[in-house]
Amino acid sequence: MKLEEAISNPRFNNEIHKATINLLSTAHWLKTKMSNYLKNLDLTTEQYNIMRILKGKHPVKMCVKDLSFRMYKKSSNVPRILDRLERKGLIDRNQSAEDKRETETILTKKGILHLHMANEQVKINEEKLMNLDEETARKLNVMLKNLRNLEE
Repeated sequence: MKLEEAISNPRFNNEIHKATINLLSTAHWLKTKMSNYLKNLDLTTEQYNIMRILKGKHPVKMCVKDLSFRMYKKSSNVPRILDRLERKGLIDRNQSAEDKRETETILTKKGILHLHMANEQVKINEEKLMNLDEETARKLNVMLKNLRNLEE
């Protein structure tokens, strides 16, 4: 589908304006697709992101502050996301021995297995969804990195 049709706007100020809207629209479309894949596993994209972060540090436990810092989409909702993951039995939380004000979080065995299934599901769908060869993906990654580096 053409961008103009997707957002019901046939006119843009210029190509930079169109690229900006295109990037925002595509990011939303991609997140919606990923959300639908993860919904089958009873996960949100935010829960999946937190589980991936925890797996990357496993078996080291992480506090809420560190999890929040590493999320690709910053959220003040991390404690509630952790509550949901804990109710599902995917994480364990305990008070820190070093700092009683902190809660440490770690994936459970069930959480690791659930994350493995989610990763498989995401990988299968990601390749279909993105429809890019390695070289094109590499170029896109460089362009996106350059775009974010403008902030510095």
